[in-house]
Amino acid sequence: MYRTHYVSELSPEMDGQEVVIAGWVHEVRNIGKIVFILLRDRSGIAQVIGKEGVVSDDIIKSMNLPKESVIRIRGTVKRSSESKAGFEIVPLEVKNLNPLEAAIPFEVTGKVAAEIDVRLDNRQIDLRRIETTSIFNIQSTILNSFRSTMLREGFSEIRTPVLVEAATEGGADLFTVDYFEKKAFLAQSPQLYKQLAVVGGMDRVFMVVPVFRAEKHNTVFHLNEVTQMDAEMGFADHKDAIKLLKKVVKGIINDVAKKNGMDLERLNVSLSKPVIKEITYKKALGLLNANGSELEFGQDLNREHEEALCRLLGELVVVKEYPSSVRAFYSMPNERDRSVCNSFDLIYKGLEISSGAQRIHIPETLIQSIKEHGLDPKEFEFYINAFRQGAPPHAGWSLGLERLTMKLTGMQNIRECSLFPRDRIRLKP
Repeated sequence: MYRTHYVSELSPEMDGQEVVIAGWVHEVRNIGKIVFILLRDRSGIAQVIGKEGVVSDDIIKSMNLPKESVIRIRGTVKRSSESKAGFEIVPLEVKNLNPLEAAIPFEVTGKVAAEIDVRLDNRQIDLRRIETTSIFNIQSTILNSFRSTMLREGFSEIRTPVLVEAATEGGADLFTVDYFEKKAFLAQSPQLYKQLAVVGGMDRVFMVVPVFRAEKHNTVFHLNEVTQMDAEMGFADHKDAIKLLKKVVKGIINDVAKKNGMDLERLNVSLSKPVIKEITYKKALGLLNANGSELEFGQDLNREHEEALCRLLGELVVVKEYPSSVRAFYSMPNERDRSVCNSFDLIYKGLEISSGAQRIHIPETLIQSIKEHGLDPKEFEFYINAFRQGAPPHAGWSLGLERLTMKLTGMQNIRECSLFPRDRIRLKP
């Protein structure tokens, strides 16, 4: 048996109980007649103490191990007022499960800082840092919270293709792959396919999918492969989609605050109760211009503008009804104001984390919009034809997993929030 308990499952109330724990040597301290090992597993760190006269000389000798050795310890829980956790482990057996054969490239404890590129080049070691573990603990909660809310709201989870024949969002920023006798592309978005699922009668669908953008960015906010949490709902407009998005995001923030308190503490992050404000694009322009910006109608908002809106309105802001010219071709024109479309973004702490819209479901309107966006309707015939066969009004959005993780964890570089990030230069590990 490799373990009976994770570290987080141990407590002073288990005084005298024999347990088996396993993990990595975080620290070793030898102060003569006493040897301390800090054993780290995914849940936390436990102190193991070997004292001469209490444990055998062989056990004390076996405790002098290099840091990051993989070990299993069988021992007894002992209540201790000197330990921060309120207990320590007195070892009965210490076993090195796989002696180190290569040097550890940087200090996992964080006592000596390591450059991010060094850490990412050795991600399997970086994941042993308790800070890195906390980031992905939080990301796991995000995913579980998203799925739980969508299932409660009556949505079905689906999978859409990664290989596509034509651009799903338009534009040229596509990764090309050989597909037998012709070219194919890595999907920029599941957009067209989740719409087809709604048109097909599934009505409410969601998915967690990788998407690919061949954009030559070198910023701390962009990756070339990211994960999207997507939703699409039939018989709905953008107001319905915004209502759902707000419920999802509030649920995620509340779940992280409730379930990841220790992780947030390790990252020195505190989360505010989520309050989401809404503002139209036109009113946002007026507010920004009244506070020093010089924006004209038809200009998209950049990161500086998004940061300013959050300073003025709060951490979470929905900006809705953008001009059609700055939105995707499938965004439905607004019935009351044809200069804008039923689209929206959600900005969190100065960064856009979600984008969505009511979709065009009228074929002729869709063809016109495709042309106005400089695209060829012939490349979207299968998509357009689907709306000739009884397509309901529908709306949806995508929520960026890495960007949301970045803002919830306080990270300054999105690469920290992707398990194995892919950017313009990084294809390994």
